[in-house]
Amino acid sequence: MRNILLIFLIFSSQIGLAQNKKISLFNGSDLTGWKINGTEKWYVENGELVCESGPDKQYGYLSTDSSYYNFDLTLEFKFEANGNSGVFIRSSIEGTKISGWQVEVAPPGEHSGGIYESYGRGWLILPKPEDEKMLNATGWNKMRIRVLNNEVTSWLNGNEMVHLKDDKIGEGKGFIALQIHDGGGIKVRWKNIYLQKL
Repeated sequence: MRNILLIFLIFSSQIGLAQNKKISLFNGSDLTGWKINGTEKWYVENGELVCESGPDKQYGYLSTDSSYYNFDLTLEFKFEANGNSGVFIRSSIEGTKISGWQVEVAPPGEHSGGIYESYGRGWLILPKPEDEKMLNATGWNKMRIRVLNNEVTSWLNGNEMVHLKDDKIGEGKGFIALQIHDGGGIKVRWKNIYLQKL
């Protein structure tokens, strides 16, 4: 009986470790695990994921094949041209019309780290002006997004940008996605995309 209990405890602890393990969402070589939505460009170059406006200059999204509800996500991004982009959470899509919530990735002064509800209520929360100065316009930036039930917190380069409690987000379900904004001229690099389920 004691042996059975010991085996159960070891097995349970292994399951707990597996659930808490960070997983890489981007393998550095191709788009395995992701789906392109729209006609804009998504490709891998020098081990980095690149999003770039195409000739149609429309919205484009790269969404994960899997859905994620509670998680802690970290990634790095760098603007190579206009950086109007974003990271969507608990989202779904029809064509290029996305339903969900975006943690903003954008040029200086355009609210990186803020949370925007697409085709809904618009901006839900903006970073403080002094916090927006944390953005590195020419180098790599590290973003962290923690989503737990009805709470979302974002960090940029180690600085907390926003914390939001919202029941509608709490009811949301779906994938994670990266965005190319419409208008053309956008090019952003991404790397080190890791997720830990909570």
